[in-house]
Amino acid sequence: MFFLRACLLALLLPLFAGPASAQTPEFDALVTSLPEGSYSARGAVVGAIALTGDPRAEAILTALLDGTLGVIEATGQVVTLTPAPADALTGAPVPEAEAERIRVNNGLRRDIRAALGILTLSDPDPAKRLAAADAAFRAPDAAQYDLLDAAFQREEDPAVKSRLAEARAVAILDGDFPDAEKREAIDVIADRGDADAQRILTPFAASADPDIAEAATAALGSIEQSRMLWGYAQNIWYGLSLGSVLLLAAIGLAITFGVMGVINMAHGELVMLGAYTTYAVQETIRQNAPGLFDWSLLIAAPLAFLVAGAVGVAIERGIVRHLYGRALETLLATWGVSLILQQSVRSIFGPNNREVGNPSWMSGSFDVGQMTVTWNRLWILIFALAVFAVLLFVMKRTAVGLQMRAVTQNRPMAASMGIRTNWVDALTFGLGAGIAGLAGVALSQIDNVSPNLGQSYIVDSFMVVVFGGAGNIWGTLAGAFSLGIVNKFLEPYAGAVLAKIIVLVAIILFIQKRPRGLFAVKGRAVEG
Repeated sequence: MFFLRACLLALLLPLFAGPASAQTPEFDALVTSLPEGSYSARGAVVGAIALTGDPRAEAILTALLDGTLGVIEATGQVVTLTPAPADALTGAPVPEAEAERIRVNNGLRRDIRAALGILTLSDPDPAKRLAAADAAFRAPDAAQYDLLDAAFQREEDPAVKSRLAEARAVAILDGDFPDAEKREAIDVIADRGDADAQRILTPFAASADPDIAEAATAALGSIEQSRMLWGYAQNIWYGLSLGSVLLLAAIGLAITFGVMGVINMAHGELVMLGAYTTYAVQETIRQNAPGLFDWSLLIAAPLAFLVAGAVGVAIERGIVRHLYGRALETLLATWGVSLILQQSVRSIFGPNNREVGNPSWMSGSFDVGQMTVTWNRLWILIFALAVFAVLLFVMKRTAVGLQMRAVTQNRPMAASMGIRTNWVDALTFGLGAGIAGLAGVALSQIDNVSPNLGQSYIVDSFMVVVFGGAGNIWGTLAGAFSLGIVNKFLEPYAGAVLAKIIVLVAIILFIQKRPRGLFAVKGRAVEG
C-alpha cells in the first residue's frame, strides 16, 4: 500500500511543484478527481491537495471529512452540500440538483486527518511549519510518510527540515519498512533526546527483532543521560533565577542590617512599596499614554527607588536613629512600621492583588536545548546583577561609599575627620531602602502585588545576608545564588516547603561554626 501511494504521489507531485495560486488549474484537477478511483488512490489525491498549499485546501478536505462534499454525477462538478449547494472550487451557488455525497472509509479518513494535520507544512511561516512537524512527530502515523517525505524534500529552513526528518522517522517506525531504515530512524529520534523521543522509542526496546531492540535500548540509554544532564542545567537555571530574586530582595538588607547593624523588619514592606509604585506607574500610563507601556518599568524603576528611599530615610530619621545599639527595640519598632505600611497600602489600594503587566520584551520564552528560559526571569537576573554592580561601584569608588565604610568601621574616628555621621546613617539607610524598592519593581513581574508581598521575602532575605556574611555584599551575592540553587535541587525530592526547612536548618548549623557567615567583615555590627 505504501508503494502504491508513493507511486501515485510521485505522479501527482509535478502538478503542483511550482508556486500555488488561488486559481491553479492543477489544484482544480486534483479536487475534480476526488470522487474517482479506489480509496487508496483518493488518499494519494488528498495528500497531493494538502501539499499544494492552496488556501482552499483546508475547507475542501474538512468538508470531505465531515461528509458535506459531494459530486453532481451528470457534470462531475464537486460541490459543498451545506449550508447551501455551492461549487467547491469557486464558492459560486449552484442550482438545486441531485448531488451524491462523496463516500469515505476509515483509511481515507485517516489520510484526510493526516493531511489536515500537516497542511500547515506548506505555510509560508516557518514557525507554523515547525509546529506542524512537531505535531506529526508526537502522533506517529505511517500513513503520513509520503506527505512528510515530500515536505522534507522541498523544505529549505534548516530548523524545520530537522524536525521534519524526526517526524518522518517516527512514521517509518510506525510502518512496514526495512529494518535498516528503522535503525536509521531510531538514531534520528535518539538525537532529539527529549521525553517525546523516549516515549516513542520505549516500546521498540522490547521488539522481537534483536537488532531493533538493541538499537532502541542503546538510544534510550543515550536519551536518559541527555535528559539527566539537561535536567541539571534546568535546575541550575531555576536556582539562578530564584537567586536573582533573593539577591534583589536581600542586597538592600545587606546594607541596613549587614553594614549598619539595624534589624529592619520593615524591609519587606519597602519591597512592597516598589511593587505598588510600579502598579501606579502602569495604571497612569494605561490611562494617559498607552503607547508607552513597554517603557513602564524603565519609568517605574527610578520612581520606586525614590519612593522607597524616602520612606527609608523617614524611618531612620524618625525612629531608628534613636535606637542604635538597642537591637530588640529596633526590631519591635520596625515591625510596627511594617504593620503601618501594610495597612496604609490596604487603605489606599485595597486588600486584593493588583495586576502589573509584562512589557512585550519581558514576555514569552525560548529554548536552549531541552531547557526553557523565560524572558522575564532572564531580565530579572540581568537587572539584579546590574544593581549589584552599581552598588559595588558606589561602595568602593565614590566618596559617599567611602564615608559609609568609614562610619561603619570606626564611627568616632570618622566623626573626628569631619564626616557627618548622622547624614551618612540616613543616606545609608535610604540607599538600602531604595534598592528594596527596585526589588519590588522586579518582583511585580513574577509575583502577586498585594500588601503581603514583602512578607514572602523577609525571612529569606535575612537568611541570605546572615549566610553570606553580614556587611559583605559579595557574600550576599554568593549566599543568594547558593541558596537558590540548593533550594531548586532539593525541591524535586523534598518539596518546596521541606526544602526551605532543610536549608534553614543547614544555615543554623553553619552559623554555629562560622558566626560571621561566609565572608566576615569588620564593622559596628560585629564589634559592638
